[in-house]
Amino acid sequence: MYFYVDESGNTGNHLFDENQPNLYYGMLSCRKNLDVIAEPMLASLRTKLGVERLHAAELGVARLTPILERLSVFQKKNDVRFNFYKVVKPDHAIITFFDQVFDSGTNSAVPYHCYWTPLRYPLLFKVQFLFDRTLAAQAWQARLLQNRSACEEQLCAICEELLRRLDRLPDVRSRELIGGALRWTLSNPSEIGYGATNSENALQISPNLVGFQHVLAGISGRCTSAKREVKSIIVDRQSEFNNAQGFLNDIYRKLRSTDFDMPFGMPNFDWQNMPDQDIEFRAGDQSAGLELVDIYLWVMKRMEEDKTMSPEGHRLIWNQRHRGVRDEISFAGLEKRWRFLSNLPEPDENSAASIRNHLEQVERQRLAVLASIDS
Repeated sequence: MYFYVDESGNTGNHLFDENQPNLYYGMLSCRKNLDVIAEPMLASLRTKLGVERLHAAELGVARLTPILERLSVFQKKNDVRFNFYKVVKPDHAIITFFDQVFDSGTNSAVPYHCYWTPLRYPLLFKVQFLFDRTLAAQAWQARLLQNRSACEEQLCAICEELLRRLDRLPDVRSRELIGGALRWTLSNPSEIGYGATNSENALQISPNLVGFQHVLAGISGRCTSAKREVKSIIVDRQSEFNNAQGFLNDIYRKLRSTDFDMPFGMPNFDWQNMPDQDIEFRAGDQSAGLELVDIYLWVMKRMEEDKTMSPEGHRLIWNQRHRGVRDEISFAGLEKRWRFLSNLPEPDENSAASIRNHLEQVERQRLAVLASIDS
C-alpha cells in the first residue's frame, strides 16, 4: 500500500487563531504507486490548465472543477481511498487539560472508572461546560510553559477559577467529582506534570501531532483491511513538524511488539499492524500523490466549512463514502461517538448490587483522600 499525507490549517501551537480554528489532515491510499500511475494524467491536466503544479487553493473552484470528473474516474478505476481527519483546536486545549488534571493515575481524587472507562466522557463534557474561550486559552498557554513554578502557578489560578464556576453545573455528583479533583490539584500541583518539559514535548502535544496519530492509525487500518503491507508513506515536507512526525512514527513502530488491552469498555487497538516503514518527506511538487491529496483535502475542507463547491467536487467526495474514513477530535465528534451511553439498559439486580458495593468502596477512598488535604 502507498500512502500520501497532507495537512491544512497549520498554526502550530497557536490554537486560538479565529481564521483557522481547525487543523485538517488528508490521506490518500492506493495499492499502486500514485507517483507512477497518476503522473501521466496530472501532466496532461497541468498542460490543459497552463500550470506547473495543480495547487487547489491557487486554481480555485472555477478552474479546478473541469478536472474533477476525471479524478473521480481515476479514483474508481484504481481504488484510490481518501481519509479525512479534523482537530478542532479550542476543543483540543480543553481535552488536554482534562487528560492531565483528571487522570486518575496522578490525581488521587479522581476514581479510576471516571477516567479509564467510557464514563470519562460525561465527566469531560461537564468540565468543558465550565470553560469559556478565554479560560481555555489560558489553560493551553499554561500547558506549553517550560518553567515548572510558573506553570504550577498558572494551573492553580485556572483551577481556582473553575471552582468559582462549579455551581453552574446542575447535578450534585458532578460538582462533587470535579470539585474534589480541582481541590486535590490545588494541593498537589507538582504531581500533575502539567507543563511541557521542553520544546520537543510541546510539539508532541500539538494538534498536528495528535492529528497525525489518527493518520498512522488510518494507515494501520487500511493495511489490515486490504491485507497488504506498507510500501511507502510520503508526507508533505514542512520544517516545523516533520521531525516530530518521524519520531511519533518510530514510537508506534516499536509498539508493534506490544500486547496490551485498554480497560473494560474502552476501544482496543491492534498495535501489531502499525506501519514498519520510515516516512519520506517530500515537497509537494515532487510527488504526484501529494499533488492529488492536496486537491482532495482542499475540496473536503471547503465542504466541511460550508463554502461554495461545484457538483463535481461533491461527487468526488461522495464517491468516497464507502471507501475512505472521516474522523475528528472535537466535542461534537466525541458526543456523536459516545451518545449511546445515555441510553444504556439498567443492570440486572445482582449486577447492580455488585456495582453499588464497588462504587461505595471507591467513594470512601475518594473522600478519605479529600479529607487528608482538607485537614
